[in-house]
Amino acid sequence: MNSLWFFDDVNLFKVLCPHKFKAYKNNHSFDAYKKKDYIYFEEDSANKVYLIEKGKVKIGYYNEDGEEVVKAILTRGELFGEKAILGQLTRKEFAQSVDNLTSICPIGVDTMHDLMRDNQTFSFKIYKFIGFKFQKLERRLQLLLFKDTKSRLKEFLNELCDEYGYNCPKTGDHVIKHPYTQKDIASLIGTSRPTLNILLNELKEEKVLDFNRKEIRIYKKSA
Repeated sequence: MNSLWFFDDVNLFKVLCPHKFKAYKNNHSFDAYKKKDYIYFEEDSANKVYLIEKGKVKIGYYNEDGEEVVKAILTRGELFGEKAILGQLTRKEFAQSVDNLTSICPIGVDTMHDLMRDNQTFSFKIYKFIGFKFQKLERRLQLLLFKDTKSRLKEFLNELCDEYGYNCPKTGDHVIKHPYTQKDIASLIGTSRPTLNILLNELKEEKVLDFNRKEIRIYKKSA
């Protein structure tokens, strides 16, 4: 499994958006959301799935103490609300835009079932995605339960390397150009933003990495 929090190797938007299917193109539109707008709330009817055309979406829920728990932060080409395909009637989580220019492709469950029934390759990609997502959430829970925060950060950085990284031809360093803020990363590894900043600066002082707002460089000697 190459990625823990993200469905890698396949941009689902390229193959799943109804715009790609002639029979559905004319009756299909995109929905725009600003930062902090909700796409759906917990207990809403689960009658659609959603594909991100651009922007970022946070998936989470509130625990018994009213604290927000972030399950995932998704970007372009990723699908969410997919449990509706499996028969879920109401949402067990919320979905919220975290960008000012988020664009979402909503797909009715009936449409998805039609596409899956008529296209074996399409159906396979959907079930593959759902299987990967369940595996990643299970792995994430194991990390949150049994790893300390610094270990979780290091493993997350390894995942970012797989997802967004490349080797610098001049230095051999791993360079990660990613779309996530420090707040995003902190949420995903189950810590606070100040704690994350402390840990990143510790790793910087240890000459493990350097970082700025949009790039993390993991030095070759520590990779």
